[in-house]
Amino acid sequence: MPGMVAFGRRWGIASDDLVFPGSFELFVRVLWWIGTLALYTLHEGKFDCSGGRVLHSYLVVLLILLAFIILSLCAIVYVSAQGTITNPGPRRSIPVLVYVRAMLYVPELIWAILGTIWVSDDSQGCQPAEVGAVIAAVVASWILLLSTGVGVLFVFDPLGSTHPGPQSQELLGVRDLESSQGSQLLSTARSVAVRVWESRLRLLCCCLPRDESHRAAFSSIAQLVSGFFSDTDLVPSDIAAGLALLHQEQDKMEQCRDPDEALSHSPSSPIAEDLEAELEKATHCMQFAVAAYGWPMYVYSNPLTGACRLSRDCCKTQSAEYDIVGGDNMGCHFSSVLHSTGLQYRDFIYVSFHNQIYEIPFFVALDHKRAAVLVAIRGTLSLRDLLTDLSADCENLPVEGVSGACYAHKGMSQAASYICKKLLNDGILNQAFTIAPEYKLVITGHSLGGGTASLLAILLRSSFPTLQCYAFSPPGGLMSITSSVDLTWCNVHSIRLISLCALPAYRILLQGCWYELFGGEPDDFPTEMDNRRKEELNQPLLGEESLLIRSSSSYQGLASEESPVHGSHLPLYLPGRILHITEDGPARRSCFSQVSYRVEWSSETVFRSVLISPRMMADHMPDAVLLSLRSLTQDRPFNLCPSSLSNSHLNVI
Repeated sequence: MPGMVAFGRRWGIASDDLVFPGSFELFVRVLWWIGTLALYTLHEGKFDCSGGRVLHSYLVVLLILLAFIILSLCAIVYVSAQGTITNPGPRRSIPVLVYVRAMLYVPELIWAILGTIWVSDDSQGCQPAEVGAVIAAVVASWILLLSTGVGVLFVFDPLGSTHPGPQSQELLGVRDLESSQGSQLLSTARSVAVRVWESRLRLLCCCLPRDESHRAAFSSIAQLVSGFFSDTDLVPSDIAAGLALLHQEQDKMEQCRDPDEALSHSPSSPIAEDLEAELEKATHCMQFAVAAYGWPMYVYSNPLTGACRLSRDCCKTQSAEYDIVGGDNMGCHFSSVLHSTGLQYRDFIYVSFHNQIYEIPFFVALDHKRAAVLVAIRGTLSLRDLLTDLSADCENLPVEGVSGACYAHKGMSQAASYICKKLLNDGILNQAFTIAPEYKLVITGHSLGGGTASLLAILLRSSFPTLQCYAFSPPGGLMSITSSVDLTWCNVHSIRLISLCALPAYRILLQGCWYELFGGEPDDFPTEMDNRRKEELNQPLLGEESLLIRSSSSYQGLASEESPVHGSHLPLYLPGRILHITEDGPARRSCFSQVSYRVEWSSETVFRSVLISPRMMADHMPDAVLLSLRSLTQDRPFNLCPSSLSNSHLNVI
């Protein structure tokens, strides 16, 4: 931070990011130089084959070329390790060193071509060791050259041109962007950024069709991402270093924090709830939420026996009774649902594994054990689901009985509307309650399915006043009708920690990796500052000096007209009553450690920030949530393996 400027443009890599790649290449080049020197020393005066003179010259020049490359890499690694992330002054000479290193690629390319020609034409009669060594050198040259080319493409920034027009140069130095020229410049810069992010999304999702729904999703996600990073000059290593600092800072805060007072009953009810009964219901519903993932989750949760159990039912000739199963041509999904839930085929009213953007799989079944018509919604399992997750703009959510506008996560709101229309317009719920009129409606789901289930419950509440919803690990930023979860805190606070840390980036990353892998006490990074005040953590960092100034009315005027709040992120919140499950004991344990859990009623204010952990994804997995629930209901510990490695304060019901 900021990105390195070289060859007339800004790149997606900082001047302090060359330590690790430079050290790796330096190691390879030194070994290569030693091997070439050994070959030349052992065979000096013995190059008597037909191409011996050419081979002798090739090795001499290669030794000299490698020596210059090694010296340039040593200089790059040393200079790149100087300074701090936000103090690039000691690394001013990095662009010059990069130019020198780039110039050395020209003779290296020429020598790689000459070596290839010698191996193919003039190596007859030479000793096999000589030929093999030259072949190895030629192959290594081409691998390094191709790797460099791929790396250049990887760090290329399409928006990195440093040659704006004269008018843009004048406007860049102007803080007051109230004029029409300033607004036009901001609008142009923002539209270019959105187009670049759209292109990146289309490239990453090249296997998806290019219909209108996908184009709309790409555009929505691109606007969100480009707006989020519009006033920061970050490279990927800055984000990694910031997350490493933030994780350790959060651990230090957790160690110093007074234990929260546990609530004895649900915060929304004046009557004490039977926690054990609620856990039993949650565990039962979670089995259906896991089953909605189909055969991938079933095989993942049962790695030794899952595939064998399903193989008897998959790939069989489909009879007419399987017509209700959409998007499951081989029957494996539905077979796994039967195995996971223990229900019979006749208990299912509707099962669909149809999957598009904003259209996620779900099933409706009669749960005779709990006397319920149960709707289970699948979480994220495909690229289309991921696009639904990332469509995180605010969208108006019609809620009966609530005054004022309510907003919700766009992707999940549209998914909930899709399922609601299917349930009501296609008569699915009418069919279910015709069969079992005395049953109650229960909706459940995990992750994406949990958020969608929460919004679906709101949409159906007026028609089914007694319905219940069990949402497992739903996203914090879901609805605007409870209390706040600040999704931007993680990024902003990590940037402030970077600005205050006096260590170079490579040391932050090395110590961060060591901390994540082996634990220990969190380093006191933020106190390693020269004449810095702790209050600076709360001061604005980049916004005031940036081209895209969030407080500018011109910038606010560029926001979408449909956006509920201009110039800021509308806070969205964690829904409903909350049961908070945490792991007892130390956070770091071996894979085979016995783990026990505890649960308590909590409030949404506890989840106002995103906690960083290397096990966030593992903790979020549905089988990990189900395992913790079973541990609580059966009152016995479980092993962490295979996928339920858990850190504290992560799984939320």
